[in-house]
Amino acid sequence: MDFWGTILVLVRRWYVALPAFLLAVGGAFYAYSTIPTTYTTTAVLLLTAPTSGGTLPPDPDQPIPRVNPMLNFDHGLDVAASMLISAMSTPDMVAAMGTAEGDTTYAVTNGTNNLESLATGPLVFVEGESRTPEAATAITLKVMDRIQRELDLRQRQVQAPRETYITMSAAVPPTTPVAQQGRKLRSGAAALGLGIIAALCASFAAESLTGPVRARLAGRRPQREPAERELVSAEKAGS
Repeated sequence: MDFWGTILVLVRRWYVALPAFLLAVGGAFYAYSTIPTTYTTTAVLLLTAPTSGGTLPPDPDQPIPRVNPMLNFDHGLDVAASMLISAMSTPDMVAAMGTAEGDTTYAVTNGTNNLESLATGPLVFVEGESRTPEAATAITLKVMDRIQRELDLRQRQVQAPRETYITMSAAVPPTTPVAQQGRKLRSGAAALGLGIIAALCASFAAESLTGPVRARLAGRRPQREPAERELVSAEKAGS
């Protein structure tokens, strides 16, 4: 059926389509109002090598030249960032952070959604989400502190000299929490779309049910009319 044919069905069955459409609008409003607004904040952590590099001089009288950590990025920092991202994303870590169940969540990534390519740089991105701005900021700070502890723990496990420890700093501190309306809008749009489809189905169902009935009634009418004419003629002849 083409577009205008659909419109014609909706006009003829307005008493079915209109209530169904109003129910769809009500369902969309209910879905939009029941989904809570969440707030997100993000932070970026930067891993840097020590100023004297990653090794200790064999002769204390001849120290290794000090370099600018911002100019001393190598693949080792990428690997360390990947380890931290992987460690913070495990189900056990999520449970340890207290976000396995509830309205507060966090995500530790490399800035993209490509989990197969973690080692893209010495940057670790942290995002916290919760129903209140304060809770979103709190979980972000908590995750940043845990990442620092995980970094120190792994360097102690490999018995790295303290002087060669990788350091971590907040390249971007937690941003001001921003309200997220996307989930509410998607839920409302989905409910409205399903309601409109239901209205169309109800209208076409009413059309398909009433159409044959009208056709049968129209088919019987020519059979009754001759009988009525014969009865009228007989009454006239008798009078």
